[in-house]
Order: sequence, then C-alpha cells, then structure tokens
Amino acid sequence: MLRIKIKLKTPSIDGLLGNLVYIVTDGKVTKQIPTDYHVFPYEWNKKESTFFPSTETRINVMISDIKKDLERFSKIITSLDTSLKGYTVLDVVNKFKSEKQGKSFFEFMEEAIFQLKTQNRVGTFFNYVATYKSFHKFCEGKDIMLEDIDRTLMKNYEIKLQEDGLTPNSTSFYMRILRAVYNRAVENEIILDRRPFKNVFTGMEKTRKRAIALKDIKGIKNLDLSKTPKLEFSRDLFLFLFYCRGMSFIDAVFLKGSNIRSGIISYRRHKTNQLLQVKMVKEMKEVIDRYHEEGSPYLFPIITGEGNERKQYNHALHKVNSDLKKIGEMIKLSQPLTTYVSRHAWATIAKQKNIPILVISEALGHDSEKTTQIYLASMDMNIIDQANDRIIASL
Repeated sequence: MLRIKIKLKTPSIDGLLGNLVYIVTDGKVTKQIPTDYHVFPYEWNKKESTFFPSTETRINVMISDIKKDLERFSKIITSLDTSLKGYTVLDVVNKFKSEKQGKSFFEFMEEAIFQLKTQNRVGTFFNYVATYKSFHKFCEGKDIMLEDIDRTLMKNYEIKLQEDGLTPNSTSFYMRILRAVYNRAVENEIILDRRPFKNVFTGMEKTRKRAIALKDIKGIKNLDLSKTPKLEFSRDLFLFLFYCRGMSFIDAVFLKGSNIRSGIISYRRHKTNQLLQVKMVKEMKEVIDRYHEEGSPYLFPIITGEGNERKQYNHALHKVNSDLKKIGEMIKLSQPLTTYVSRHAWATIAKQKNIPILVISEALGHDSEKTTQIYLASMDMNIIDQANDRIIASL
C-alpha cells in the first residue's frame, strides 16, 4: 500500500533551518520529494511528523500548504487507481512534481476570495464565490492548473452557460470575474498571458430600462401606507436610499450611528470599499428617527447582532423588494420597483437637471464616467422615442 510521510532533514549546524521532505513509499520502493518548507527543529514534532502548536503566521501558512499538498497526493493516487493501469511510486512522484510546478487555478481563486472576505468586500466576495461554484461545477469538480486556462476551455464554458439559459450579461458576469483572477496571476508573473478570454463575451449588452421620473418618486412618497406598516417601512427605506444619492441597500443596512458625524453620513461602499460622504438632510433624519431602535448600533432594524448577518441582509433584501413590487403596482409603474431603482432614478433625474456626468459619477461612487453611462442609457432611449413619436405624429 502506498504511503505518504513527512520528514524533517535536520541541518548539520545547530540553529539553522531544516528542510521538510515528502517520503513516498510502497513498502519496497521509497522516493523523496524536497519541499520549499523550512522550519527549525524545535518547531517540528518528529514523533508525530507534524508541527508543534504555534501562533506564528509562517507556521500556519505552511500547515495549510502541506494540507493542500497531501490532498493533491490523494487525488493523484485516486486518479491512478481508477485508470485501471499499474503504476509505481515514481509515477506518483513525477505527477506530483509536474503539477507542483504549476499553480492550481482554484487554489489561486480561493486566495482571492479569502482576501475579499478579510477586506469585508461582501458583495464582491459572494460574486466570486458564485463564480467559483459555477466554474468548478463545469470542471466536474476537478482541479485545473492556471496554465490549463485557454480559449477552448473558456469558450466551452460560455457555451455551457448559454445552454443553461443564461443571458449574455450573465455569462459576461462570470467571465469577467474569472478574467480578473487570471489577470492577477499574470500580474504576479505566475503565468504568461495567453489571452484565454479573447473569444468570449466580456462586455455589457445594453438592456432597455424605463427610468422612474421625479413624479413617480413623488407618487411613492405620497402613498398613504399607514395601515400597512411593513409596506410603509419598505417605502421609507427606498426613499432613504434615494435621498442618499442612490445609496446601495447593503450599505444602508449596515449603517451605524457612528457613521454620522457633524451632520455628515460617512460610509464605505461594500462593493468597492470607497469612502463616500453624504450631507444629512431633514428627510433622511426623519426616516432614521422613525425606525432606529434604542440600544441598537444600527440605524435600521434589520441586523440584530445575533445570528448570521448575511442571512439577515438577504432576507431583508428579498422582503423589501417584494414589498416595493407591490408599491410599484399601486402607482402603476411599467417596471418592477426594487431597491436598485432608487439608484438608477437618482442618476437619471440628476442628469435631467443638467448636473454634469462627472458630478453624478462621483456622487454614485463610480470609478469612471463610463459606468455612470450605463445608468443613464435608458433615459437617452426615452428621449429618442419621444422625438420619434413627434415625427410620426407629424405624418
């Protein structure tokens, strides 16, 4: 039976680091694989072939890396076992060395996901996780090397997403995230850029949206919802987002009293970590005063401080959007009303009032005017439609 052991090759001079090696043996043949892991003898438990307990980051990183190596050994042996061909210790060693020379794409993506989590970039973190799961499923759970990411693989993945009924913008969503991970590997000089995303769609297909006009916002505000407190709460949250220059729902949910200083709401966007500041006006204060629960650090009664915060946020988003849909129907909107519409509406109304796109872009926290244009495209279409109506009416 083939076995994998870890051994420390102790240095000949006291006080120097030793080198860990993998011992691969089937009882008759034994092969050693040197590693890049170097430890002091006092850090290594020779009897147990493991590290002594340590709080050092260096040790914990090595423990994590060794665990992944052992998992790779296990996958290699399983793969060779199912091939129905005889194999030797040397076959295992050579395959391990071959794979070790490259870097696993999924391992590299896991590192990116971990960084997003530590940076508290919640929205981007879950987008990466969703993409990881989708692509991992497409790869049938098999690990692949960064070098294996090529145009054929990406095109096949795009075709599979299309067969599953995803729209071009949805397939582009996954592709852009995978491309970002791949580009990071290129920037770190782990691989050379083979441009694997050249033949797949990574843009944004313009979708037609009807902008909510200022009269619609007024209609939402003037609704008498006093007999339906839940709808009233969702309506007021929508208005708060609008008052705050189209603040994202997730940013409002996690707002705390500490975010308000000297009449200014200061917060970091969950999506980009960008610092934004909004001047407090009486309409915002009225909403906050109406719903803030005494003793809670949060401005709105959504995050309780107990249980899974992400689940609480998702539940609230689903409930509020469900309520907003009903509110939209009350004022006969031609499109579903959602928390996102407040952001789109604010940008559109701002442009109608001749506020420069650069100013709108800064207000929304966009990193470029190009991103802002996506919010404004539908209003431009409406203007074109109105012109066309006048031309046709003159016939």
